[in-house]
Amino acid sequence: MAMSVGGGGGDDAPMSDINTTPLVDVMLVLLIIFLITVPVVIQTVKLELPKVQFEPTTTKPENVSLSVTANGGKCEVFWNMTPVTSQELVERGAKKLRAEIDKQGGINAAGLELPEVHIRGDVNTPYRCIGGTIYAMQMAGFAKVGFISEPPAGSATVRL
Repeated sequence: MAMSVGGGGGDDAPMSDINTTPLVDVMLVLLIIFLITVPVVIQTVKLELPKVQFEPTTTKPENVSLSVTANGGKCEVFWNMTPVTSQELVERGAKKLRAEIDKQGGINAAGLELPEVHIRGDVNTPYRCIGGTIYAMQMAGFAKVGFISEPPAGSATVRL
């Protein structure tokens, strides 16, 4: 630590020099702390993220096509072109799934292919509307729920 010795003007005169040693000590301690903590914060789990490519969907007659919009803040769900309520969506979905399973020979049939749900959501629709539709279709028993989107202009469609 630096110490002021003498300096004229008497003992009661205010010291006009700034003692920077404590400031440098604090800065060095902070620098060491940051050097130790930054690598800990930056550590991540190594993941190989999927490559995004558009895959054309095959529309099968047994698949369920839903459209979801929000009209004035109210969620509207359309089964093909028919508007349905949440309760009707669950009931109709369960009935459709039961009919398809029976058509293929029952739940234990070899090569059973369950239908999928394809949801088309308007870009301005709040998530609660689409999330509610997903939940309703899962309550009906559908395991595969997918989204239909429009690929950006000029993008190539590549089948993996």
